Amino acid sequence: MTGLALLSYNSRFAGPAIAGRYIRATSDNGFMSKKKPGTSSSTIALNKKAKHEYHIEDRFEAGLSLLGWEVKSMRAGKTQLTDSYVLLKDGEAWLLGTHITPLTTASTHVIADPTRTRKLLLHAKEIAKIVDSVGQEGRTCIPLALYWKKNKVKCEIALVKGKKLFDKRATEKERDWNRQKQRVLREANI
Repeated sequence: MTGLALLSYNSRFAGPAIAGRYIRATSDNGFMSKKKPGTSSSTIALNKKAKHEYHIEDRFEAGLSLLGWEVKSMRAGKTQLTDSYVLLKDGEAWLLGTHITPLTTASTHVIADPTRTRKLLLHAKEIAKIVDSVGQEGRTCIPLALYWKKNKVKCEIALVKGKKLFDKRATEKERDWNRQKQRVLREANI
């Protein structure tokens, strides 16, 4: 009897046993509860303009130092990464320009600043590598995404180099060509 258990008297529980009745003790996968469909996405916010505006060279995962109201707002999906960037100062990395809209139900005891500077948590070797790369001409560091990892907010940052106008056009042409190829292949298979 997989997943079913016969109730009997157990000394840990105060009530009488219900003999002869079967109840579902676990789900089919052996765990007590199933995940709700549609809640598997751990992404909070994406910087969609980054892939269009920059050549992405190297990526890093950084922790983020947040206040309680900011975490609640992120859970509600009230975060924007457009026009945000990473500032390197005194051996520390800071996230600037990220807009986290405070919830209307947030505490009135704390003055919420939606665009405050937030500290990025990185190892010293990672910061040194980023500082060396940003020192080169035409390179900068921007956030690509905010996401959840084991109930912690992580920020994916990248070392990038700006695209020229002809690079943007070439990327757009390549994307259109790939769409046309997929359309032709789909029609040929039907």
